[in-house]
Amino acid sequence: MLNAMQAVAIIPARYASSRFPGKALADIAGKPMIQHTYERVQQATLVSRILVATDDDRIAQAVERFGGDAVMTSPDHPTGTDRLAEVAATLADELIVNVQGDEPMIHPEMIDTVVRLLADEPALPMSTLRTRIETPDDMFNPAITKVVTDLRGYALYFSKGPIPYCRNEWGDFVRRGAGLPDFIPPQVACHVGLYAYRRDFLLRYADLPPTPLEQLEQLEQLRVLEHGYRIKVADTVHTSIGVDTPEDLERARRLLT
Repeated sequence: MLNAMQAVAIIPARYASSRFPGKALADIAGKPMIQHTYERVQQATLVSRILVATDDDRIAQAVERFGGDAVMTSPDHPTGTDRLAEVAATLADELIVNVQGDEPMIHPEMIDTVVRLLADEPALPMSTLRTRIETPDDMFNPAITKVVTDLRGYALYFSKGPIPYCRNEWGDFVRRGAGLPDFIPPQVACHVGLYAYRRDFLLRYADLPPTPLEQLEQLEQLRVLEHGYRIKVADTVHTSIGVDTPEDLERARRLLT
């Protein structure tokens, strides 16, 4: 069944990143970052083809130079999901994986895992990943998105804040001005921003209006939950490094070199 349920991986990549313009083309060990991401995705066994969705000729040309497939998209998309949906609308494939172009060290098994969730559950519209949070600094870091699920692994909520709040162990440490608590609840996890969708749902999702919690937290996946759809979340032991800043790039260079 899984071979028949292979997915198309779409890598959204734009040049005009607000925090790090041109990062998709940043050199890492002699290759542009987008090529590292592309080659990692090629190693996933449940991906039938890979497309880079971009609005910039420089990125498209770089992809073509290393033998990849690039698709030009509108420069007016407010989110990567909208760019993804534009490409998905031209495809007949049932399953779509969204792999961020700034993930040069993404593990192929992570991609296979989100595809497998959809293959195993025909009514599931969307899947993603989580990994353990190990330190108080990560727990209370607003740059790290947290996710909590129900007992069957469906997402209940995503937040930049520390969820769930451990009343007994943490008390009212914020008001007391105390340092970060040492206790990390076993139910908390770091969300990994890799998604798989059924194509029909992705197109519907892109047309849904923004929702209050989505706008409050600035987390697009909350739109799915607020409109009453389910997201299945799988555990992964693998980690990846998203390149959002020049400092992230230097770390990726050290690791990949």
